[in-house]
Amino acid sequence: METSKPLIKPQAIVFDMDGTLFQTETLLIPAYHNVFNKLREEGLYTGETPPEQLMLGSLGMLLEDIWKVVMPKEQVHVHRRADELLLQFELQGLQEATSKLYPSVPNTLWELHDRGVKLFVASNGLEHYVKGVAAAHQIAPLFDGLYSAGEYATTSKVDLLRRLMDDHGMERIWMVGDRSSDVEAGIKNGQTVIGCAYAGFGKEDELKGSDVLIDDFSQLLALYDQAAE
Repeated sequence: METSKPLIKPQAIVFDMDGTLFQTETLLIPAYHNVFNKLREEGLYTGETPPEQLMLGSLGMLLEDIWKVVMPKEQVHVHRRADELLLQFELQGLQEATSKLYPSVPNTLWELHDRGVKLFVASNGLEHYVKGVAAAHQIAPLFDGLYSAGEYATTSKVDLLRRLMDDHGMERIWMVGDRSSDVEAGIKNGQTVIGCAYAGFGKEDELKGSDVLIDDFSQLLALYDQAAE
Protein backbone atom coordinates (compact mmCIF):
# COMPACT_ATOMS: atom_id res chain seq x y z
CA MET A 1 0.00 0.00 0.00
CA GLU A 2 1.40 3.37 -1.04
CA THR A 3 0.10 6.68 0.38
CA SER A 4 1.07 10.10 -0.92
CA LYS A 5 -0.76 12.24 1.65
CA PRO A 6 -2.62 12.02 4.98
CA LEU A 7 -6.28 11.10 4.55
CA ILE A 8 -9.39 12.67 6.06
CA LYS A 9 -12.45 10.53 6.74
CA PRO A 10 -14.96 10.95 3.90
CA GLN A 11 -18.70 11.53 3.95
CA ALA A 12 -18.96 8.49 1.70
CA ILE A 13 -16.85 6.02 -0.27
CA VAL A 14 -17.68 5.62 -3.96
CA PHE A 15 -16.59 2.48 -5.82
CA ASP A 16 -16.12 1.58 -9.43
CA MET A 17 -17.62 -1.85 -10.17
CA ASP A 18 -15.50 -3.70 -12.78
CA GLY A 19 -11.98 -4.49 -11.65
CA THR A 20 -12.63 -2.94 -8.24
CA LEU A 21 -15.45 -4.87 -6.58
CA PHE A 22 -16.14 -7.41 -9.32
CA GLN A 23 -13.81 -9.89 -11.03
CA THR A 24 -15.25 -8.87 -14.37
CA GLU A 25 -13.52 -11.52 -16.45
CA THR A 26 -15.37 -14.31 -14.63
CA LEU A 27 -18.59 -13.07 -16.24
CA LEU A 28 -17.39 -11.10 -19.25
CA ILE A 29 -15.23 -13.60 -21.12
CA PRO A 30 -17.93 -16.29 -21.63
CA ALA A 31 -20.47 -13.56 -22.52
CA TYR A 32 -18.01 -11.93 -24.93
CA HIS A 33 -17.58 -15.12 -26.95
CA ASN A 34 -21.32 -15.73 -26.96
CA VAL A 35 -21.86 -12.22 -28.36
CA PHE A 36 -19.65 -12.85 -31.37
CA ASN A 37 -21.08 -16.32 -31.95
CA LYS A 38 -24.56 -14.76 -32.05
CA LEU A 39 -23.47 -11.86 -34.27
CA ARG A 40 -22.06 -14.35 -36.77
CA GLU A 41 -25.23 -16.42 -36.55
CA GLU A 42 -27.30 -13.31 -37.32
CA GLY A 43 -25.06 -12.36 -40.24
CA LEU A 44 -23.89 -9.15 -38.60
CA TYR A 45 -20.24 -10.12 -38.21
CA THR A 46 -17.77 -12.29 -40.09
CA GLY A 47 -14.30 -13.44 -39.17
CA GLU A 48 -12.70 -14.47 -35.93
CA THR A 49 -13.65 -13.14 -32.52
CA PRO A 50 -11.33 -10.23 -31.64
CA PRO A 51 -8.75 -10.94 -28.91
CA GLU A 52 -10.18 -10.93 -25.39
CA GLN A 53 -7.51 -8.44 -24.29
CA LEU A 54 -9.08 -5.74 -26.47
CA MET A 55 -12.23 -5.99 -24.36
CA LEU A 56 -10.48 -6.35 -21.01
CA GLY A 57 -8.12 -3.48 -21.79
CA SER A 58 -11.10 -1.21 -22.53
CA LEU A 59 -12.92 -1.77 -19.26
CA GLY A 60 -13.76 1.52 -17.58
CA MET A 61 -14.77 3.12 -20.88
CA LEU A 62 -18.36 3.65 -21.97
CA LEU A 63 -19.69 0.60 -23.80
CA GLU A 64 -20.20 2.53 -27.04
CA ASP A 65 -16.50 3.44 -26.97
CA ILE A 66 -15.42 -0.11 -26.12
CA TRP A 67 -16.94 -1.48 -29.33
CA LYS A 68 -15.08 1.17 -31.32
CA VAL A 69 -11.89 -0.40 -29.98
CA VAL A 70 -12.96 -4.05 -30.26
CA MET A 71 -14.52 -3.89 -33.75
CA PRO A 72 -13.72 -0.45 -35.22
CA LYS A 73 -14.75 -1.33 -38.78
CA GLU A 74 -18.30 -2.37 -37.95
CA GLN A 75 -21.27 -0.05 -38.32
CA VAL A 76 -23.14 1.52 -35.41
CA HIS A 77 -26.12 -0.83 -35.68
CA VAL A 78 -23.77 -3.78 -35.12
CA HIS A 79 -22.35 -2.10 -32.01
CA ARG A 80 -25.85 -1.47 -30.64
CA ARG A 81 -26.82 -5.10 -31.24
CA ALA A 82 -23.63 -6.12 -29.42
CA ASP A 83 -24.79 -3.93 -26.49
CA GLU A 84 -28.06 -5.87 -26.30
CA LEU A 85 -26.41 -9.26 -26.59
CA LEU A 86 -23.69 -8.55 -24.06
CA LEU A 87 -26.22 -7.48 -21.44
CA GLN A 88 -28.38 -10.53 -22.22
CA PHE A 89 -25.52 -12.99 -21.84
CA GLU A 90 -24.12 -11.27 -18.76
CA LEU A 91 -27.47 -11.36 -16.99
CA GLN A 92 -27.76 -15.05 -17.88
CA GLY A 93 -24.29 -15.58 -16.46
CA LEU A 94 -25.23 -13.88 -13.21
CA GLN A 95 -28.17 -16.25 -12.84
CA GLU A 96 -25.78 -19.19 -13.25
CA ALA A 97 -23.80 -17.94 -10.23
CA THR A 98 -20.36 -18.55 -11.73
CA SER A 99 -19.02 -14.99 -11.47
CA LYS A 100 -17.02 -13.68 -8.51
CA LEU A 101 -16.28 -10.61 -6.46
CA TYR A 102 -12.68 -10.08 -5.37
CA PRO A 103 -12.09 -12.24 -2.26
CA SER A 104 -12.02 -9.54 0.42
CA VAL A 105 -14.82 -7.39 -1.03
CA PRO A 106 -17.90 -8.74 0.83
CA ASN A 107 -16.34 -8.70 4.31
CA THR A 108 -14.73 -5.29 3.78
CA LEU A 109 -17.97 -3.72 2.56
CA TRP A 110 -19.84 -5.15 5.54
CA GLU A 111 -17.18 -3.81 7.93
CA LEU A 112 -17.37 -0.34 6.39
CA HIS A 113 -21.16 -0.46 6.48
CA ASP A 114 -21.08 -1.47 10.15
CA ARG A 115 -18.87 1.55 10.85
CA GLY A 116 -21.64 3.73 9.45
CA VAL A 117 -19.85 4.62 6.21
CA LYS A 118 -22.14 5.57 3.32
CA LEU A 119 -21.26 3.44 0.28
CA PHE A 120 -22.01 4.08 -3.41
CA VAL A 121 -21.15 2.63 -6.81
CA ALA A 122 -20.31 4.83 -9.81
CA SER A 123 -19.81 2.78 -12.97
CA ASN A 124 -19.64 3.50 -16.69
CA GLY A 125 -21.63 0.31 -17.27
CA LEU A 126 -25.27 -0.29 -18.16
CA GLU A 127 -27.89 0.12 -15.44
CA HIS A 128 -29.21 -3.47 -15.42
CA TYR A 129 -25.67 -4.85 -15.47
CA VAL A 130 -24.47 -2.80 -12.49
CA LYS A 131 -27.58 -3.49 -10.44
CA GLY A 132 -27.57 -7.13 -11.54
CA VAL A 133 -24.02 -7.72 -10.33
CA ALA A 134 -24.77 -6.12 -6.95
CA ALA A 135 -27.98 -8.13 -6.54
CA ALA A 136 -26.51 -11.46 -7.65
CA HIS A 137 -23.66 -11.14 -5.16
CA GLN A 138 -25.94 -9.95 -2.35
CA ILE A 139 -24.17 -6.63 -1.75
CA ALA A 140 -26.88 -4.31 -3.10
CA PRO A 141 -28.39 -3.57 0.38
CA LEU A 142 -25.03 -2.16 1.54
CA PHE A 143 -25.15 0.75 -0.90
CA ASP A 144 -26.94 4.07 -0.62
CA GLY A 145 -26.94 4.31 -4.41
CA LEU A 146 -25.87 2.39 -7.51
CA TYR A 147 -25.02 4.99 -10.17
CA SER A 148 -24.32 4.01 -13.76
CA ALA A 149 -23.72 5.84 -17.01
CA GLY A 150 -26.47 3.70 -18.49
CA GLU A 151 -29.07 5.02 -16.07
CA TYR A 152 -28.02 8.68 -15.92
CA ALA A 153 -26.87 9.05 -19.56
CA THR A 154 -23.57 10.63 -18.54
CA THR A 155 -20.72 10.87 -21.00
CA SER A 156 -17.89 10.54 -18.47
CA LYS A 157 -17.19 9.24 -14.97
CA VAL A 158 -16.41 12.85 -14.02
CA ASP A 159 -20.02 13.85 -14.73
CA LEU A 160 -21.44 10.74 -13.07
CA LEU A 161 -19.52 11.35 -9.85
CA ARG A 162 -20.55 15.00 -9.80
CA ARG A 163 -24.20 13.94 -10.24
CA LEU A 164 -23.89 11.48 -7.36
CA MET A 165 -22.31 14.06 -5.06
CA ASP A 166 -24.87 16.71 -5.93
CA ASP A 167 -27.78 14.32 -5.42
CA HIS A 168 -26.62 13.50 -1.90
CA GLY A 169 -25.21 16.88 -0.89
CA MET A 170 -21.66 15.58 -0.40
CA GLU A 171 -18.46 17.58 -0.57
CA ARG A 172 -15.86 15.05 0.61
CA ILE A 173 -15.72 11.49 -0.71
CA TRP A 174 -13.16 8.83 -1.58
CA MET A 175 -13.28 7.59 -5.16
CA VAL A 176 -12.06 3.99 -5.30
CA GLY A 177 -11.29 2.39 -8.66
CA ASP A 178 -8.83 0.67 -10.95
CA ARG A 179 -8.88 2.75 -14.12
CA SER A 180 -7.72 6.17 -15.29
CA SER A 181 -11.38 7.22 -15.63
CA ASP A 182 -11.78 6.73 -11.86
CA VAL A 183 -8.66 8.79 -11.14
CA GLU A 184 -9.85 11.52 -13.49
CA ALA A 185 -13.32 11.56 -11.89
CA GLY A 186 -11.85 11.99 -8.43
CA ILE A 187 -9.27 14.62 -9.37
CA LYS A 188 -11.60 16.76 -11.50
CA ASN A 189 -14.16 16.75 -8.71
CA GLY A 190 -11.48 17.67 -6.14
CA GLN A 191 -11.69 14.37 -4.26
CA THR A 192 -9.35 11.76 -2.77
CA VAL A 193 -8.57 8.86 -5.13
CA ILE A 194 -7.81 5.34 -3.93
CA GLY A 195 -6.30 3.37 -6.81
CA CYS A 196 -6.84 -0.40 -6.90
CA ALA A 197 -3.75 -2.06 -8.33
CA TYR A 198 -4.89 -5.69 -8.14
CA ALA A 199 -7.05 -6.16 -11.27
CA GLY A 200 -4.29 -5.75 -13.84
CA PHE A 201 -6.53 -4.70 -16.76
CA GLY A 202 -4.99 -1.31 -17.37
CA LYS A 203 -1.71 0.16 -18.55
CA GLU A 204 1.33 0.64 -16.31
CA ASP A 205 0.50 4.28 -15.57
CA GLU A 206 -3.27 3.67 -15.33
CA LEU A 207 -3.48 4.86 -11.73
CA LYS A 208 -1.09 7.79 -11.96
CA GLY A 209 -2.39 10.65 -9.83
CA SER A 210 -4.01 8.44 -7.16
CA ASP A 211 -3.54 9.58 -3.57
CA VAL A 212 -3.21 5.98 -2.37
CA LEU A 213 -2.54 2.68 -4.14
CA ILE A 214 -3.85 -0.54 -2.59
CA ASP A 215 -3.06 -4.09 -3.68
CA ASP A 216 -5.83 -5.73 -1.65
CA PHE A 217 -9.35 -4.41 -1.17
CA SER A 218 -9.25 -5.12 2.58
CA GLN A 219 -6.61 -2.38 3.03
CA LEU A 220 -9.45 0.13 2.82
CA LEU A 221 -10.37 -0.69 6.42
CA ALA A 222 -7.00 0.42 7.78
CA LEU A 223 -7.06 3.54 5.59
CA TYR A 224 -10.48 4.50 6.92
CA ASP A 225 -9.67 3.71 10.56
CA GLN A 226 -6.41 5.69 10.44
CA ALA A 227 -7.84 8.69 8.58
CA ALA A 228 -8.25 11.94 10.49
CA GLU A 229 -11.71 13.12 11.48
